[in-house]
Amino acid sequence: MEATQSYIKVKTTNEAMQQINSLQNAIFVAGGTDVFVNKQQGNIEAGYLIDVSGIEDLMTCRLYDDRIEIGAMFTLEKIIQSETINTHFPTLVQAALAVATPVIRKTATIGGNVLCENRCFYYNQSEWWREAVGHCLKCNGDICLATGGRKNCFSKFVSDTAPVLIAYGATAILIDADGERCVPLESIYTGDGIVSVTLNKKTLLKSIEIPLSTKKVIFKKLRPRKTLDFTSLTTAVSLDNKMNLRMVIGGVDPKPIVVEGNLKKEDLLQLVTTAIKKPRVVENDFYSRTYRKDMIKVFIENSLNELGIQIN
Repeated sequence: MEATQSYIKVKTTNEAMQQINSLQNAIFVAGGTDVFVNKQQGNIEAGYLIDVSGIEDLMTCRLYDDRIEIGAMFTLEKIIQSETINTHFPTLVQAALAVATPVIRKTATIGGNVLCENRCFYYNQSEWWREAVGHCLKCNGDICLATGGRKNCFSKFVSDTAPVLIAYGATAILIDADGERCVPLESIYTGDGIVSVTLNKKTLLKSIEIPLSTKKVIFKKLRPRKTLDFTSLTTAVSLDNKMNLRMVIGGVDPKPIVVEGNLKKEDLLQLVTTAIKKPRVVENDFYSRTYRKDMIKVFIENSLNELGIQIN
């Protein structure tokens, strides 16, 4: 273990859990592409950074008979280059390619992207900017600058890989003081823009498991530029051979919106209508609220067409 006054590098998950449970105001850091920027902007206060990038168990990608397990420290570049992932989950590769730039993807991890902090035009600014315009609910203010409300923060969920993983039916393997547990990936998101995940600071994301299946997933992303920019809208629509449809929508709500049903039993038009209406879209993005809502409909209909499904 290497340590300075505020930086601790660990080599095993046991060591990581010992450190996080013994220190006050400590957080985990891996690739750091999100954490370090937020810390520099004053959006994260942490007395200690526990670097888990040296834990070999978190860097692996293992294929089993019925699933694949991707370690939380597996980088986006490795996902893109992985022959196994390209064969079984090609849409995850598309999503990884849509994140940031090639240089950033060399260090950005799948775990970091899945746990990427929610963003908002009024929050992701310098401390000087936020002091000038006024602090919002997400940075200890008393009002949402996007809506004018005083109760709810609607910072947007911006992970590109998570909607695709959820569409594939992925689960998250977590480690905390009680041991290891497995939960559906979508269940870790709260829908609260201030505290966006259910994981506390003493919980470590070990890996992501995806069941092997015949699901086809269509991925789409809206952003001003094809590189660098965070999403303004991400959709992942999947269909399996039993006609189970799952639509996952990101970038337009504090959590990924999941709408699903079996097309043999449920009305497709009603499912699509629910998917379009359910996201809580507010004016906190480069694109307007109206445009983003319109694009949800466009993305879903185009995705369904690519899956061979026509809306009557």
